[in-house]
Amino acid sequence: MPLFSYKAKNIQGETIKGTVEAIHVDAASDLLRDRQLIVLSLQQRSQISLNNKITRILNRVTPKDLTFFARQLSVMIEASVPVVRSLRILTKQTKNVYFQTVITDIALEVDGGAKLSQAMNRYSSVFNPFFVHMIRSGETTGRLDQVLQYLADQTEKDYNLRSRIKGAMMYPAFILLTMVGIGAIMMVYVVPRLVDIITEGGGQLPITTRILIGTSGFIVNFWWLIILLIILLSVGLFFYTRSSQGKFYVDLLKIKIPIFGPLYQRILLTRFSMSLSNLLASGVPITRSLEISGDVVNNEVYHDLIRKTIIEVESGNSIATVFNKSEKIVPPIVGQMMSIGEETGKIDEILQKLAKFYTQEVENAITSLTSLIEPLILITLGVGAGIMVAGILTPLYNITETVG
Repeated sequence: MPLFSYKAKNIQGETIKGTVEAIHVDAASDLLRDRQLIVLSLQQRSQISLNNKITRILNRVTPKDLTFFARQLSVMIEASVPVVRSLRILTKQTKNVYFQTVITDIALEVDGGAKLSQAMNRYSSVFNPFFVHMIRSGETTGRLDQVLQYLADQTEKDYNLRSRIKGAMMYPAFILLTMVGIGAIMMVYVVPRLVDIITEGGGQLPITTRILIGTSGFIVNFWWLIILLIILLSVGLFFYTRSSQGKFYVDLLKIKIPIFGPLYQRILLTRFSMSLSNLLASGVPITRSLEISGDVVNNEVYHDLIRKTIIEVESGNSIATVFNKSEKIVPPIVGQMMSIGEETGKIDEILQKLAKFYTQEVENAITSLTSLIEPLILITLGVGAGIMVAGILTPLYNITETVG
């Protein structure tokens, strides 16, 4: 966003100077008035200073900020408070300085005739696609307060999920980093010094020892090549994952990856079922409901599946046609439940039950995941440490036996 330099008087009558970020000059002026400042001069600066960049990073919008924002906005909208007024109230209640600026700009955009979802979409670093498209579905259905309440709950659940996974991974990650550090030291300093001793003993070296010696020699002699390959691979993956093909295969990997894949799949199906159910229950045409739900899912694999479903529906076929043919990426129960809902004319109710089912499945998967990650990593590290120890100690033991 543009940066504006200002000179203003505060309520004590003191003249102060500073800078403020806003989408345009009117937004900057409005933000300063909200801070109870009398603007004397206001000019846009060409570049954001390093200090303001650091301030923006330090004041990033957290899941806690988003949860508070969605929950409070939901309460005010449910109480029939206009959206613009609700946003201005939230500006004063929010402690995060950068988020205050964002909410103020959104209020100005909405006051100027824009939809709330359109205004939020300008801040992709704050409101992710799922958040924005859920707001859009709430605007379409007239259930914005319910959608905001759902978003508050979902944001809180996502935050708790990440916290639980981070907590489960903390100890294994520490062990992993320690073992990698020890392994690197052994490969660079210890193994090369033992090579002469081990080779002088003669005899056939074990395969593990030969692998360790070869790996150590490669790291010592070609460390620069390893660093170069890591950089090139990182840059290549960065650009590939931003192509349409790359996004598709990355999203497919997220679904198929062991342990985490099933959990991610259930989260996506919960989002899809909940969104489509809300849209259909509010009388939104089925093709439009599918389009919005496809955006809510925010996964190229499922997005492609939903696009094919729209084509099938427009051709007069069942909504479950594509889902029933895609059992490799969608559990059979989804297509079957959709078929039953379509036959009974209660597809929105069926989808609501499906969303509740997968919500519970996500909770169960999280509980299983947190108890499974740590022993799996520790077993893997134990095997790796055993191979390294065996590769070094076995030939040394043989040498000792020979000398004895």
